[in-house]
This record gives sequence, structure tokens and C-alpha cells, in this order.
Amino acid sequence: MKIVLSLGGSVLAPRDPERVGAHAEVIEDLVAEGHSVGVVVGGGTIAREYIHTARALGANEIELDQLGIDTTRVNARLLIAALSERAVTSPATDYETAGEALRRDEVAVMGGVAPGQTTDAVSAALAEYANADLLVYATSVPGVYSADPAAEDDAHRFEALSATELVDVIADIEMTAGASAPVDLLAAKIIERSGVRTVVLDGTDPARVARVVTSGDHDGTDIVPEGSDEPTYWAMND
Repeated sequence: MKIVLSLGGSVLAPRDPERVGAHAEVIEDLVAEGHSVGVVVGGGTIAREYIHTARALGANEIELDQLGIDTTRVNARLLIAALSERAVTSPATDYETAGEALRRDEVAVMGGVAPGQTTDAVSAALAEYANADLLVYATSVPGVYSADPAAEDDAHRFEALSATELVDVIADIEMTAGASAPVDLLAAKIIERSGVRTVVLDGTDPARVARVVTSGDHDGTDIVPEGSDEPTYWAMND
């Protein structure tokens, strides 16, 4: 399969070389099994700290976005350092470059691309551009919830959603001030447009990423394309 992995900056835990190495090992194993893998790395806590400080110093929103993009690319370089020679040597800065790497059977690694666009959206756009079979969001949240679980005790996790339902759920969550969602609204709309099969899961344990690809087993949320009612079809037994 052709897989795009959206790896949250907080999930990557750049201060922990063992965690970074474990994620790299999972990616290498997937490539060894014959999969084509593109990875988009988020900024995480480090990006938020830089942005908070720069905002206090008077930086405008475009400057803050660019600072976040730079941080995601530093995190991407960290992952590249842990990967083998099958990985590109520097983060791709556009979809064409990443797509060309995937066509050469290299591991394409990206951070952010443009101001106003999160790495959630970059991941969805790369999956669409590369005609990926599967998009996996490895986040610090175990799936998509009916409301912000940090603010609502009765929020429940969806086992499966259509892409249209995902857009509606994320839009409702983002309307609440200060709320957070595992996938942002632009990403959800790109997923709806492209029809790419998507899974949102807790990726703090890298083994969960390997498991969802090889067996379809996960405790997250399936985003099922329109016209398909069979979750995890890619891992069905012969």
C-alpha cells in the first residue's frame, strides 16, 4: 500500500531518542514489507513554545505560522536522522518533491508547507496528491470524539465516521473557544474531497501504527469513504 503517516510533534517526543527511534523502526519495517510511506511531522510542544514567545514579542500571525513551519521541519530532520538511507536527506517543502520521492520508493518526510495550513491539512493533501491507500493520524488523542474530551465528561469516541460526518463533528468542536480536535477542519474537508481511507488513533505507542497497517486493528476512529461500509478493508484475511 501507499501510506501517509501524520505524526504529531508531541507524539514524536523529540526529547526522547528512544521514542524517535521506535517510530523510525516502524516506518522502516513497513517499507521492508513492501509499503510506500510518506510522513508529515508536526511541531508539537516546541512549536507552541516558540510561537507563544514570538507572539509576546510582537510577531504577526504570518510570522508565527512561519516559525511553526520551521519547527516542524526541524522535527522532520530529527526523524530523518533516525531513518535509513531509504529516506530523503532533507524535508520535502512541497507535494511534488514528496510525490517524486514516493515514486522512487524512498521515504518522503515533510513538515509544514505554507502559512495558514497545519500539518493535519498537509498530511491530507499529500495523501490526495500521492493517491494514498491509507492516511493514518498518529496523535496524542485516541480518536475523534463527539466533543472536546478535555472539556466535556460525556464526550464519546466514534468508532467509525463517514468523511462528511467527520467534517460536521470537527466543525462543532472547533466552534468552542479553546477546544481542540485531533484533525482540523481543513484536513477533514480534504479527506472528504479525496475519499482517502483514514484512521485517527493514539500514536504515542509506535507499535499501534504498525498494527493498524498490518492487521487493521486499532482503538481509534475509522473515517470510511463514501460508498464503502467495510472498515479496515485493506487488512481483511484472504
